[in-house]
Amino acid sequence: MAQSIEPNIADLANGWLKSYGLSYKLEQESLNSEIDKALNDYHSKGGGKGGNRPDAKLLLRDKNLVNYPILIEYKGLKGKLEKLDAKGQVANKTSKNEPNFKNIKEYAINGAVHYANAILHHTSYTDIIAIGMTGYKDATGAIKHQIAVYFVSKSNYGVGQKIDEFSDFSFLTPKNFDTFIEKVKTLSLTQEELDEIKEQKEREIDTSLKSLNNDIYENEKGLGENDRVYLVAASIIATIGIPSKVPPLEKSDLKSISETGNNTDGKIVMRKIEDFLDEKEIPKDKKELILRTLENTLTTANINKIKDGESQLKRVFTKIIDDIGIYYKIGLTTDFTGKLFNEMYGWLGFSQDKLNDVVLTPSYIASTLVKLARVNKDSFVWDFATGSAGLLVAAMNEMLNDAKESITSPDELRQKEIAIKSQQLLGLELLSSVYMLAILNMILMGDGSSNILNKDSLVDFDGNYGFGKVEDKFPADAFVLNPPYSAPGNGMNFVQKALSMMHKGYASVIIQNSAGSGKAVEYNKEILSKNTLIASIKMPIDIFIGKSSVQTNIYVFKVGEKHHKDEMVKFIDFSNDGYTRTNRKKASNNLKDTDNAKGRYEELVNLVRFGRSKLKIFTDKEYYENTIDPENGADWNQSAPIDTKPTLEDFKKTVGDYLAWEVSNILKGQGESQGLGK
Repeated sequence: MAQSIEPNIADLANGWLKSYGLSYKLEQESLNSEIDKALNDYHSKGGGKGGNRPDAKLLLRDKNLVNYPILIEYKGLKGKLEKLDAKGQVANKTSKNEPNFKNIKEYAINGAVHYANAILHHTSYTDIIAIGMTGYKDATGAIKHQIAVYFVSKSNYGVGQKIDEFSDFSFLTPKNFDTFIEKVKTLSLTQEELDEIKEQKEREIDTSLKSLNNDIYENEKGLGENDRVYLVAASIIATIGIPSKVPPLEKSDLKSISETGNNTDGKIVMRKIEDFLDEKEIPKDKKELILRTLENTLTTANINKIKDGESQLKRVFTKIIDDIGIYYKIGLTTDFTGKLFNEMYGWLGFSQDKLNDVVLTPSYIASTLVKLARVNKDSFVWDFATGSAGLLVAAMNEMLNDAKESITSPDELRQKEIAIKSQQLLGLELLSSVYMLAILNMILMGDGSSNILNKDSLVDFDGNYGFGKVEDKFPADAFVLNPPYSAPGNGMNFVQKALSMMHKGYASVIIQNSAGSGKAVEYNKEILSKNTLIASIKMPIDIFIGKSSVQTNIYVFKVGEKHHKDEMVKFIDFSNDGYTRTNRKKASNNLKDTDNAKGRYEELVNLVRFGRSKLKIFTDKEYYENTIDPENGADWNQSAPIDTKPTLEDFKKTVGDYLAWEVSNILKGQGESQGLGK
């Protein structure tokens, strides 16, 4: 075998670090216990399939006393600095949204960014510097090297942004490091780039959740359907942490001690959750309800039983944190537990009817419902069948975004954000396992969970706040809903009840469309006696593909004004919303924008609010205005009439087609008479 002429890049790089007087540490040495522990743990759990751990690690502090982990990867080969995808991002994921260990192993930057994400996932650090260096000898024997530096952060969802390329490591020296960090702080992503990365991460979440669910289902016996939900909720709450107040629960904190006292893994998790809820100032009644619900699962003897030095609880806790921890740590504003629930709801022991009743509302539909209900920073929004709180998450995001755009005082904005989360959202969910997911979802989104109530909205709810101002009515002026379709009137009973408790505002509900054509006549007539139907929107039949195949409509109401018989209703055929959906289990993305979906949804909202003047993409065939009879209750699903009167062009085409047919027959007859047809 020929002797390699590749230079020892590690010696060159480490020589620089020594000359700069930096306290560098090679992989086998201890640098920072939290970082080393995270990398070692990540590597032992399979995260290191792509190769060795970082070649060098540093922990540097800037003038503001902020610590930055620095990870360095060396490759002594030409052309192995970085591998990017078509979008210019570090190509560390395959088309199936799984780790691309080939790239991680072969390219310096890809490896450094990969392990930077491990630190982002498993430690409290949110900003990491990833450095890749490659080198080779040219024809004269001279060493040629390249250095690229990336910023991996919670702010860029861990995807990494290129800072620059350098000729050496002197930017890390004390005299240059602050200037370097100032340059890092100027990095920014456009909203379009952030949205694209968010969509990518959400697809990764789907893959990770499926893997986690299959693992627990196949390998963790003895856990009931609700137990699985509660274990996920408990594990995530215990590891969120509150900076400087409640440190996140670490896997090493679970000692798997074989005793029945306060040191079982279950008791340790419960104490961490209680500390978190106390610091969040969750109302006492609600805190006790959460703790009581989770305790029934976490403190059972079987789940705390020690086998091979480990309890089942610690094993499941470890799987949950390793598989999905990164996604809530980077702060994705998504219906995270809704996605989780969409994977797990099939385990919850529901009948087939109930399966159709508890289907996750896709996030883009939830956002549309919120916009149709005209939600803004001052809205008070409620949902009478909350599910995993996806609609309330969408409402909260819309309210927070509106507040950021319109409030210029930082102090005023902070107070408004607190009010939105604690006082301006209310949800009701009857099923206890689903209720716990709703609580978790809102906690992950910054805690708008204060008034998520475990009640029957039709029987037990009096319209008051559930916590805090319990003597006061919740002043709802926006209502969003995806009801259980097996309920009376396909779920219009929920709509009637909610609207009867409101005095003003708007409502948007997505519901089985037979509710508007005969299945909910009495409810509809009652609704229209006090509210106005603004729009009826026919949705694509496959928006719940894989879960339900019912035809749905969105109905939009103005609250508190009786519907008059001459009121014009906007009927919109939205069957083509621009998305193509599939239900392939192994597909990396079952939802694709194939026909300007973003533009179509934007136009839909504008059409409902402003009318025909906003027609651009759609035509008169899809947009139609007409009246309904408020005393009918079964005429809510109308479509534009088809004009059957023939035009001159129709006549010309018909005559032309006939003449072409006659000529064809004549020529065919002539051919056969000459024997050409054989």
